[in-house]
Amino acid sequence: MILAPFLDTQGIHNFRDYGGWKTRDGGMVRKGLLWRSGQHVGASAADLRAIDALDIRTVVDLRGASERERNPCKRSENFTAEVFFHEGETSSSPPHMDVDESTSTEDYARQRMLAVYTRMPRNPAMISMFSRYLRLLAERDGASLVHCFAGKDRTGVAAMLMLHILGVDRDDQMAEFLRTNDAPTMKVLASQSVPGIEKKLGRKLEEGAVQALLGVREEYLATYWCEVEDDHGSLDSYIETVLGVDELLKEQLRQRFVA
Repeated sequence: MILAPFLDTQGIHNFRDYGGWKTRDGGMVRKGLLWRSGQHVGASAADLRAIDALDIRTVVDLRGASERERNPCKRSENFTAEVFFHEGETSSSPPHMDVDESTSTEDYARQRMLAVYTRMPRNPAMISMFSRYLRLLAERDGASLVHCFAGKDRTGVAAMLMLHILGVDRDDQMAEFLRTNDAPTMKVLASQSVPGIEKKLGRKLEEGAVQALLGVREEYLATYWCEVEDDHGSLDSYIETVLGVDELLKEQLRQRFVA
């Protein structure tokens, strides 16, 4: 299995195609249609040209209103995609920046991130946006992009949900989630995140804390799965009863995105 490389960007973190994964029935998730990334506030002119070449027609921004206001995405003059977002807040702050005075150490930073994944399955705004994302993928033609601040937590769950519906097995869902740690643009995320976190804390972050906040770990996504299964019995049940994605919609997604 050959996955697409990360898009070569200078000011956008973690931009990649999450197609290419095999499905349980022998198919493959189509490439060139399902893109994910972090925010575009730092996009360079070259980045914007590279995005234009992807012919993305739908953008789903998982950030809340205050995040979008603080970090407006840059767009080229040729940008024609329709952007969808939540009118209010989707979290109290970007998940990896949801810190308190103890978060400068690795263990506390890890606990903060686990708390994010514990809350996310029950967050009404995220439920609404995940549901909306999946419906938009079924309804709209062309390539799409889903992103949040860092493109790893909210975006990582959105990509996992889509891959699950398409029939990608759980090990590969996790592998796609963890691929974030291979992104060649970690310095971009660090420059957008670490100074603000350290200002809020009033002191430096330990290196282990930086890694816990800016990267992803198996236990993060495993926590999301565990919370969903404790409440609903299975991820499939959650997708159907909470996100409102029934078998007809699932089949529409498979027909469109599985080769």
